[in-house]
Formats: sequence, structure tokens, C-alpha cells
Amino acid sequence: MRPADFRQPMRLRRLAMTLSGLPAHPLASVELEQYSTPGDVAARWLFEILRAGDLNESTRVVDLGAGNGVLGIGAALLGAARVVLVEADEEACAAAREAVAGIDVQDVVEVRCARVDDDWANEWPSDTDVDLVIMNPPWGVQTPRADRPFLEAALASPADHIHLLHSADATHPAAMATDAGWEAEVLLEAEFRIPAAYAHHTKRAVNTPVRCWRFSR
Repeated sequence: MRPADFRQPMRLRRLAMTLSGLPAHPLASVELEQYSTPGDVAARWLFEILRAGDLNESTRVVDLGAGNGVLGIGAALLGAARVVLVEADEEACAAAREAVAGIDVQDVVEVRCARVDDDWANEWPSDTDVDLVIMNPPWGVQTPRADRPFLEAALASPADHIHLLHSADATHPAAMATDAGWEAEVLLEAEFRIPAAYAHHTKRAVNTPVRCWRFSR
């Protein structure tokens, strides 16, 4: 069922609870560095984007590497006009479609199973209008430079704003944005809880510091 206050002012706690209750990310591929953004972190971040003035009832949002859709669906619940979830993994796409149907936001949110590759940086898809790109891409821990296609695609997009969650240790995203003519600022710093989802994990879960960047033209 669609929440009673869908596309109406939503409290932070309610949004966090709604996003935390979405169908879980399958976390099937260590190579793709699949880690779902926790609902509470996603909600805090989205509220900061809202306060920055980058998300409103006319905003067209593209969520790159969307996973189960937590960020894009959150943007829809906060009033975005249109959201496209772009995700390469079929199982994650299925989880996102289930989430979209469960909250009944099919009129706003499209799930698109597609890989973000160099083609996106060379030519942003002509059928994908965008004002705001939001993403928590693979950080490049398991596969070096895995984040680069996402960063390059976003920076080459026609969007007005890019919002990126990345490791707090990463300095290259801001440098890439600056080199491409964007202004960079840190919108939020938080702790990101990574569960023990893969064989190489030796602890049940770890908290890692992250930064949520805002890139503007």
C-alpha cells in the first residue's frame, strides 16, 4: 500500500522506517561491491538534499547503481517528479521492482536494468532527462576504479546537481568534479554500516565513515 502521506511532507523518522522496510538488496556479487545504503542514512541524506533545494516536485532524478532502489524511491517519496533507477544486476532489479510495486510508486519510478559504462560518459542516454543524479556507486575496493564509470557518467550528464555517497577517505571524486567544472562541497558525513555479506568479511559488521558530496554546476 502507498503510505498515506505519499508526496506530502514526510518526517525523517517515517522516511527512514519506510526505506528500511524495502525488500532487501540481494547482495549477490562481491565484484559489483553490492552494499545497500541503510534506510536511516538514506533518509538523512535525502533530507539534506531537500534542504539544499535540489529536490522538489519538478525534479527528474536518476539513481545510478540503484541496487534495491532505496535512494531513488526515497526521492520519489519526497516529491520528485520522475525517478529512473539504473541497475545492472537482475536480482537487484527484481528487488527494486518489488519495492516500487509495494509502495505503489510505479507512476513515478522506472526500474531500468542497464550497466553504467563508458558509453554513458561519452553520450548520456537521450531518453533519460535528468536534473539530479544521486548514487552510492561501488567504491573500487574489490575492483580498482569501479566507481569511475559512474562518476564520469554523472559528470557528463545534463544534470544540475550530483549527490554522491563515497568513502570518507576518497579524495578523487571531488578532484574529478572540480576538473570537470563542477563545484564540490560535503553535504553530510555519516557512519555507514557494512554487514558481513561476503566470504572475505571476517567481522559480523563494520562501520565505516562516509561523505555525501554535492556537486553543482
